[in-house]
Amino acid sequence: MAAWNDLLSEFNGQPDDAARTAWFKAEFASSLQRISTIRDDSNVLIYSSAFLHKPQAPAHKLQISPEDLNGFMSVVYGMSWSKPLTLLLHTPGGITNAAETIVRYLRAKFPHIEVVVPAYAMSAGTMISLASDRIIMGHQSQLGPIDPQMPVGGGRFVSARAVVDQFAKAKEEITDDLTLAHIWAPILQSLGPSLLQEAQNALDYGERMVAEWLAEWMLKGDPHRVSKAASIAEHFNDATQHKSHGRRIDRAEAASKGVVVEALEDDQDLQDAVLTVYHLATILMEHSPAAKLMWTHHDRQWIMNWGAAP
Repeated sequence: MAAWNDLLSEFNGQPDDAARTAWFKAEFASSLQRISTIRDDSNVLIYSSAFLHKPQAPAHKLQISPEDLNGFMSVVYGMSWSKPLTLLLHTPGGITNAAETIVRYLRAKFPHIEVVVPAYAMSAGTMISLASDRIIMGHQSQLGPIDPQMPVGGGRFVSARAVVDQFAKAKEEITDDLTLAHIWAPILQSLGPSLLQEAQNALDYGERMVAEWLAEWMLKGDPHRVSKAASIAEHFNDATQHKSHGRRIDRAEAASKGVVVEALEDDQDLQDAVLTVYHLATILMEHSPAAKLMWTHHDRQWIMNWGAAP
């Protein structure tokens, strides 16, 4: 594996834009094919977002969204459905319903799916990861809490768990002291009467869905898979414990809760190939309008652009 600086130097050292494009495509395709060879001729697909490089882009350009299904349908065309899928996932998360659609589509196509997390697979990305048969993570890799985020006006989002907990706190304090009702009244009115139910529904929906996925695939064959899956899903959904939706959940914590996790460093060839692909994707995000991409070992591509190249 070349380090990021070495790859960038090679990229910048090409004589012109056409040569840079040709160099990049050749390096990216060969690195993805290398992963396929290492993983016993597996199908390979990277889904990567420029959320670290283009944070000002519209959310749907960076996050997991319904239109991503079109990308997945496009790039997996021509793959062998009898072979497993190695999915490299780099995302801040996104819409839960979109994650559900993507999971159901991919699981209907491939008999076995492993997710490799080069750096970040947060929120809805964590959900997709937990729907795999195993997750491969490096020391630097992280998952995150899956508690849904609720819009509360003014472009602000808060954890659905925070909404539920706030209503519970208000109820407790008012029950103990009715004089506090007037203090809580404007706060509760600003949230609206339906938000509490929506928040609880969102929490229940995501946790139940992830538990079902875990029991169906990752924990398949475990006689205690239902109870273990419920426990794992509850942990990832517990915003009261995590405190922040962006909290880092590393492979040690995930494994301690029962997630099937392998260390990327255990296979040096795989680590080299995965990090090369990740670095190349970073170069593309930094030097082109690309905001989100999917690319496969058989060189099918789907790229969503935003704005002009830096």
